[in-house]
Amino acid sequence: MVLAQLGGSISRAIQQMSNATIIDEKVLNECLNEITRALLQADVQFKLVREMQTNIKKIVNLDDLAAGHNKRRIIQQAIFNELCKILDPGKPSFTPKKGKPSVIMFVGLQGSGKTTTCTKYAYYHQKKGWKPALVCADTFRAGAFDQLKQNATKAKIPFYGSYTESDPVRIAVEGVETFKKENCDLIIVDTSGRHKQEAALFEEMRQVSEATNPDLVIFVMDSSIGQAAFDQAQAFKQSVSVGAVIVTKMDGHAKGGGALSAVAATKSPVIFIGTGEHMDEFEVFDVKPFVSRLLGMGDWSGFMDKIHEVVPMDQQPELLQKLSEGNFTLRIMYEQFQNILKMGPIGQVFSMLPGFSSELMPKGREKESQAKIKRYMTMMDSMTNEELDSSNPKLMNDSRIMRIARGSGRQVREVMEMLEEYKRLAKIWSKMKGLKIPKKGEMSALSRNMNAQHMSKVLPQGMLKQIGGVGGLQNLMKQMGSTKDMMGMFGGGE
Repeated sequence: MVLAQLGGSISRAIQQMSNATIIDEKVLNECLNEITRALLQADVQFKLVREMQTNIKKIVNLDDLAAGHNKRRIIQQAIFNELCKILDPGKPSFTPKKGKPSVIMFVGLQGSGKTTTCTKYAYYHQKKGWKPALVCADTFRAGAFDQLKQNATKAKIPFYGSYTESDPVRIAVEGVETFKKENCDLIIVDTSGRHKQEAALFEEMRQVSEATNPDLVIFVMDSSIGQAAFDQAQAFKQSVSVGAVIVTKMDGHAKGGGALSAVAATKSPVIFIGTGEHMDEFEVFDVKPFVSRLLGMGDWSGFMDKIHEVVPMDQQPELLQKLSEGNFTLRIMYEQFQNILKMGPIGQVFSMLPGFSSELMPKGREKESQAKIKRYMTMMDSMTNEELDSSNPKLMNDSRIMRIARGSGRQVREVMEMLEEYKRLAKIWSKMKGLKIPKKGEMSALSRNMNAQHMSKVLPQGMLKQIGGVGGLQNLMKQMGSTKDMMGMFGGGE
């Protein structure tokens, strides 16, 4: 994942500082120099990095800090705030409203993934209840209309374009007018890109912008653009009033720091990031959770949202009941695998857990893990109800294993490997045995009275260790304000 290397380097610098016996000027400088080096290597603009370093030194004046202060926490907080400041221009972008027609114009260089991003943006809003439409005003690139048409048809989104008309302004105006009459409330105009910044490109963009009067101009930027990002984003901003940024190809091996620079150049917020080629590989961008994940601090609220998205509310008490009984079956494993796959890319989900470094799940490994889960599920599809619902490992004898291997088209050793994984998870699950289940209506009282000691007994020990023990859990709970979200993770949220 883009920025995984940067996140790992910054996390290591903070960890090395935390391991120091005394936090003095030398330790602080070493930590800041390491972070500076990581940001520059990730293609963040030098001026931004220098400003960040100066600001942190102003905030963290070690001589003025009283003996009782937690210097490590103050330094970590200052680094967190400064990274947020680079990524947050301090003003939100225009938000479309349902039922009221909004024109959104997309701009960017050719090859940045603009046309695909237009469809992803439309598809995202369509799922939320909007009525989007796509207009192809790109007459420069051969095949642009065909690509948009194909994407839009796949996503069942209405589209407009022309094979004969060469004037992009005319197509844009006609398309916008057509969809306004059809009561579409999100009209997305895809404009031409060029291989490099050219006067002709900017002139065309200005004309389309003047003719359609968009409510929002979105600058689409390829994450691999490097040091050129700042100047390029600034040039687009000077030509049309860019109000938001979408960063694409965040699933690649590019350094991606240019994304940070683009925000500073356009003074516009990043609103989405593209994390893959598929339609749903598109994430809402939120500064604080993003920086939190970058620093290895996790994103609990994002993790909870993912859990609530995939485990329906009516199934949550049932999941909690199964937890308390410690009775783990292959069917439960199958259901949890289904939930994991619904949550999205595994590395992305794991990076939301505190203490998890993005580098621990390289891109190749992530796909490998996802493929392995799907293989296991295929094998379980060849099992009988008795086998799926039994928690007795002795039931799975050699003849059953061979039958499952034949039925799923897998090797016997792969079935054995899947059963070993089941035993491993059953062992972890058994530690949840005896978890007290609150009656209906008691959850809010439990959430209010829950303290870190209680939660430390509920959380799996491995996760507790990653958070930093009971002390780390206390800090996490303070940041969240309540334990309601944490209890939601175990199916208990109201």
